[in-house]
Amino acid sequence: MNINRRTFLKSSAALTAAMATPLSSAAPSSSRTTPPSDTINVGLIGCRGMGWGDLSNFLSHKEVRCLALCDIDSEMLSGRADEIDKKYGKRPDTYADYRKLLDCKDIDIVVIGTPDHWHCLQFVDACKAGKDVYVEKPLANSIAECDAMVAAAKRYNRIAVAGQQQRSGKLWHEMIEYLRGGKLGKISKVHVWGNFKYAGMAPLGPDTPVPQGVDFETWLGPAPKVTFNPHRFHGSWRMFWDYGGGLITDWGVHLLDMALWGMDVQTVPLKTLAAGGRFLLPDGGHETFDTMSVTYQFKDFLIEWENNAGVETGPYERHYGLLFRGANGTLVANREGWEVYPEGDRVLPVNVTPNGTDHAAHVTRFLECVKTRNPETPCTIENAALCAKYAHIGNIGVRIGAAALVYDDRARTFDLAEANPYIRPAYRSPWKFPE
Repeated sequence: MNINRRTFLKSSAALTAAMATPLSSAAPSSSRTTPPSDTINVGLIGCRGMGWGDLSNFLSHKEVRCLALCDIDSEMLSGRADEIDKKYGKRPDTYADYRKLLDCKDIDIVVIGTPDHWHCLQFVDACKAGKDVYVEKPLANSIAECDAMVAAAKRYNRIAVAGQQQRSGKLWHEMIEYLRGGKLGKISKVHVWGNFKYAGMAPLGPDTPVPQGVDFETWLGPAPKVTFNPHRFHGSWRMFWDYGGGLITDWGVHLLDMALWGMDVQTVPLKTLAAGGRFLLPDGGHETFDTMSVTYQFKDFLIEWENNAGVETGPYERHYGLLFRGANGTLVANREGWEVYPEGDRVLPVNVTPNGTDHAAHVTRFLECVKTRNPETPCTIENAALCAKYAHIGNIGVRIGAAALVYDDRARTFDLAEANPYIRPAYRSPWKFPE
């Protein structure tokens, strides 16, 4: 029997094959000569920012086509469709409702680049529709939504990846290899920090009319009904609890991911101690914490998170990054490279500079998983859920003012009753939480 790639992609009985792990993207091609049976069709939900950047990396592969775009901003939607038409010679279909995009039977992969509060519903619906999914980080805006997304990917047997692209970076793989080699000796603490000006907002300005062409009701979706304010909209939505979780969910999932990977942690912490508040900019418009410190306790080491919004300075002259404190030395890393600072002469100094494009490599590896039906994508949904849970547990600890907090990932409850209402959001009608 002759089985082409499209039949193979759609077959739920396809056998899992070994994952190819190239760390560089295919070169862009202006000549689209791939046979239809070998084409991988992509649809994008959320055409601004990271969603558009992710789609661009997909389209650098000659076998990938963009069939459809969806966005709540009609002007943005039309403009993006024009760009694809001009560059690739075929205008994608456009939709204001993501469910209409999912109805398109020829779409193989859906890219989700919407605000965090939309990830869960769109991901679950995409899995139900038989699509493989590339979803931006953090995986979801709550712990319960993370669990629902993991369950959906398993139930519908979909290949899914989260946009935590450092998992595909050669720089980071080399760091992990060095840590695994044991040269640092016993590691007692990992300190992670993210200090960014954009997360400390000026006082919230007045409400304004909804911009022309924007469907704000759909943008809100399952979140509570509010009036339109431009300071809660593009980009800055991350600093409001109904849509995001501040720096710890925006940058924290990337950097905490590297800390958990480096220490080979695959469970929630034994205990979390968190403190913070709106201290640096008390009159700022942000709801999330501009000053925050979280300690995750394990049997014989600690992982710490720190953020300071409104400033951009930090340890080792890096405003974001992480360090592994070992008996023989300290490894300090961010996307600009990593270094080892010896403790005396116990280890040799090391200095490694960036050596690849993480975003492009991440998409390349995901496409290989889609082609081979290998669920072990470079950042699995399970791993993304774990990283997001660390961020949410930290936020919840500060929000309830808990001196210490323990989360039971099996029972899906905290040891303090006042923390449990934060586990699962109440969806606004007519949207329903995916059970």
